Amino acid sequence: MSLHKLRIAVLVSKAALQFIQGITIRSGYVVPEEVKAAGFQICANELGSIVESHDVKKLKMHGGVDGIANKLSTSLSNGLTTANERLKRRQEIYGINKFTESMVQSFWVFVWEALQDTTLIILAVCAFVSLIVGITMEGWPKGAHDGLGIVASILLVVFVTATSDYRQSLQFKDLDKEKKKISIQVTRDGFRQKISIYDLVPGDIVHLSIGDQVPSDGLFISGYSLLINESSLTGESEPVCINAEYPFLLSGTKVQDGSCKMLVTAVGMRTQWGKLLATLSEGGDDETPLQVKLNGVANIIGQIGLFFAIITFAVLAQRLVSRKYSEGLLLRWSGDDALQMLEFLAIAVTIIVVAVPEGLPLAVTLTLAFAMKKMMNDKALVRHLAACETMGSATTICSDKTGTLTTNRMTVVKVCICKNVVELISDKDVNLSSYIPDDVRKTLLQSIFSNTAGEIVTDQGGKLEILGTPTETALLQFGLSLGGDFQMLRQESDIVKVEPFNSTKKRMGVVLQLPGACYRAHCKGASEIILAACTSYLDSAGNVLPLDEAAMDHHKRTIDSFASEALRTLCLAYKELGGDFSTKEQIPFEGYTCIGIVGIKDPVRPGVKESVATCRTAGITVRMVTGDNINTAKAIARECGILTDDGIVIEGPKFREKSLEEMNKLIPKIQVMARSSPLDKHTLVKHLRNMFNEVVAVTGDGTNDAPALHEADIGLAMGISGTEVAKESADVIILDDNFSTIVTVAKWGRSIYVNIQKFVQFQLTVNVVALIVNFSSACWSGNVPLTAVQLLWVNMIMDTLGALALATEPPNDDLMQRAPVGRSGRFISSTMWRNIFGQSMYQFMAIWYLQTQGKTIFGLDGSTSDLTVNTITFNSFVFCQVFNEISSREMEKINVFKGILQNYVLLGVLMTTVVFQFIIIQFLGDFANTTPLTLKQWFATIFIGLLGMPIAALLKLFPTRSI
Repeated sequence: MSLHKLRIAVLVSKAALQFIQGITIRSGYVVPEEVKAAGFQICANELGSIVESHDVKKLKMHGGVDGIANKLSTSLSNGLTTANERLKRRQEIYGINKFTESMVQSFWVFVWEALQDTTLIILAVCAFVSLIVGITMEGWPKGAHDGLGIVASILLVVFVTATSDYRQSLQFKDLDKEKKKISIQVTRDGFRQKISIYDLVPGDIVHLSIGDQVPSDGLFISGYSLLINESSLTGESEPVCINAEYPFLLSGTKVQDGSCKMLVTAVGMRTQWGKLLATLSEGGDDETPLQVKLNGVANIIGQIGLFFAIITFAVLAQRLVSRKYSEGLLLRWSGDDALQMLEFLAIAVTIIVVAVPEGLPLAVTLTLAFAMKKMMNDKALVRHLAACETMGSATTICSDKTGTLTTNRMTVVKVCICKNVVELISDKDVNLSSYIPDDVRKTLLQSIFSNTAGEIVTDQGGKLEILGTPTETALLQFGLSLGGDFQMLRQESDIVKVEPFNSTKKRMGVVLQLPGACYRAHCKGASEIILAACTSYLDSAGNVLPLDEAAMDHHKRTIDSFASEALRTLCLAYKELGGDFSTKEQIPFEGYTCIGIVGIKDPVRPGVKESVATCRTAGITVRMVTGDNINTAKAIARECGILTDDGIVIEGPKFREKSLEEMNKLIPKIQVMARSSPLDKHTLVKHLRNMFNEVVAVTGDGTNDAPALHEADIGLAMGISGTEVAKESADVIILDDNFSTIVTVAKWGRSIYVNIQKFVQFQLTVNVVALIVNFSSACWSGNVPLTAVQLLWVNMIMDTLGALALATEPPNDDLMQRAPVGRSGRFISSTMWRNIFGQSMYQFMAIWYLQTQGKTIFGLDGSTSDLTVNTITFNSFVFCQVFNEISSREMEKINVFKGILQNYVLLGVLMTTVVFQFIIIQFLGDFANTTPLTLKQWFATIFIGLLGMPIAALLKLFPTRSI
């Protein structure tokens, strides 16, 4: 079911419900006995229908939000009581907040899908005909050897492929669950606390703010300026204003602006979204760009293989027909002749099998799946597979400052109140009484405690807990250290109007109704912006004086001084509005009185400077894009190593004034953008991608970052401080909000890219050799040294075991010593072509020499000599691949053994290949068309394979530019 159809279904169901309710005469609602017995006065269906149909009349009939809360046995102020039995009973009646997920496909489904491969079907037909003809001609079991050998090989390939796909599907399921882990703030037992979204039940009181996802259906209790984006549900782009008159909140929608408290009424499958998504699950990912590209390569090579297969079959068939003609038996065909024609067909099919590099897309999948799992351990959750491979090509990272480069644990360390600058040594005991009078202190506390999106609550242990963003938390902690009482001060006045913080305006404001029906506005935000709206300030005696030029200069110097010390500055101001303010008016933004300026310290994260230096060495440019003051941004950027002597620092407003031509000259040198708006960030990313062909990674945590995250090649959202909107727009979620983790992601991205290149080099070598050997031998002698079963075994070494071995190479620090591939880099490089053709030439010459001179070298004669030579050829070919797999660990370096003992998967694959090869040669002669070899012959074949390693090393001495 597509999202478009879902949206239509939402609108249709809503209209149908409203129509039905319009023609139905309700005689009164009857509470089911089961619900009554559980202590509730309303059932789940009734609750769901109120919100789903937006039925104001029905809501009023139940007594409004207060009435619903009573019937759900909850308190709008204290929330639910969390006695275990009561919560369990509530879940039994109203359900749990989880959607029904589609079941994981069973292993046998993947087996069936693997059997759909066209070449395997052709081989299966060949095996069936071979069994019938063989058993008819030679009896059981001798006549069944060829057919059963092919069947066994097919089953082996199918089960290995199915196991790989099945394990991958399980991993996607686990990652899908990880993506859906969301915490939500609720009030329970009178305390505000964080719980998992899955633990929500009807009756819970949920706190929502900008960027949050509405976790269930519910009703608005109280809040300010609440705008909800319902586009994911209805497709309507215009946000919906939610208030007491229209209180309906729907699961899956997003808070675009404002904040509120919500009463949960329906959860999980009983929500409107849940009902429509009953059979829809997010599941895996589409094919990544590299998989698409490699599918194209595989198709081209497959077509070449088909061409050679047809010619091979034609040559072999023509030889048989010519022999029959010369013997005068052209019209007399026996079962042996039919069996031989069938063998020719099997050879042709196996040429196709070995030519088609089916392992290329599989290698990408295995590499990405392995990397995704490892990146989870490194605190990076990959939401889209394509981001893994793209991150390896990243040339630019546009990073946030707060929380990414810095710790996001903020404290107020300096203040300027009444023109006095005070450094705070400890926030536990701040004595400003000697600097500011009591009435100024009271106004300051009123500004801090009233004009905030945070909250101070008491936890179960009776301790005060500060909730909110790090900036809000720092200010509230400062207010407490001044001796302020949050709850008491909030009760002294009523908040009548709130304008939440806006990243464009860079301020937030409230209007309070004071005792005596007077109104006062408080405003806080970016220092320069708030100060520009002030016309007066408070002096050391608490008097309101005009903000003349000298006073303005003093405040500006203070802001610059704070910023040069890498402090984030905020200005607090207020304005008396008198008694004529209407809640329908906008909060005015002029004529304010400056209370003071606070400097908040946010230390740089440990390891960031080293990570930025690593990026520079790796050819990745790191740019800081922040909403902070330009001096603060400069100081932090220098401390992190982002800002260099030749770099440019620019402010957002100046940047957006530049012409396209000026931007073209400016953008490559920009290292820091301060006071940027979301649009500035989006514009920078867009120009870097389009004008300079950069591969751009962007970090973000707020709702305002969503456009830039979406525009970037790789969006990196912060897992701790990031909003749900930011996470949904991102490709990778950085679970620890640390810049060093971003560098780790880049390293993994490069590792993925290089590992896939290694595998492609390995597999194309096998493809080229197998194709040329069988084709040339068929055309030259009428026989092929590598049979169907043998080629199927080699095919599995290439496709699955090879991919598994080379895909699991962990990243090393050397990866960050080279320049990024970028957008225009070729996937199959000239270095790879050198290694492929050089190794192929050696292997082909070795195998051709064995075919033509093998009998002489090993002194073979008699009826089994041809079979022995073919077995030696087959064994040499396989060991060439075993040692070439080791050589493929490095495409340019001669030392291929570095770190090999740490890669247990590679060692396991090599060991498995050798053991199975020994069993095939020594014990499965009838099935694999081989004969046991002597010790001397084993050493000879291993030596031929081993000789490929020094040849691979010699090839690396030739510079690729000369090829």
